[in-house]
Amino acid sequence: QVQLLESGGGLVQAGGSLRLSCAASGRTFSRFAVAWFRQAPGKEREFVAALDGTTTKPYYAYAVKDRFTISRDNAKNTFYLQMSSLKPEDTATYYCAASILSFTIERQQYDYWGQGTQVTVSS
Repeated sequence: QVQLLESGGGLVQAGGSLRLSCAASGRTFSRFAVAWFRQAPGKEREFVAALDGTTTKPYYAYAVKDRFTISRDNAKNTFYLQMSSLKPEDTATYYCAASILSFTIERQQYDYWGQGTQVTVSS
């Protein structure tokens, strides 16, 4: 089993930055795909960014490309989402996730989920 715990959410003004962290425990997840999803009120949970467990190649949703950066530190069993140039439409609950697959962006293929952390961007 893998447990994921997010931190780093909060309130920020438009144009600002935040870094989310996701600490994993329970087993080594170095070869797992890891990802961030988000869910705004009244909307479905959507893909934000993922990191290939084998190649460490990142993949981003178009809406966040060039503003967000996903990274991981296997020694700390932690992965991150650095968010810059934040916009009000980035407001959502952000969830980290891990998959036993080496890479996927499909929500249904993620096996482990964090509890979510709120990000609010004011205009």
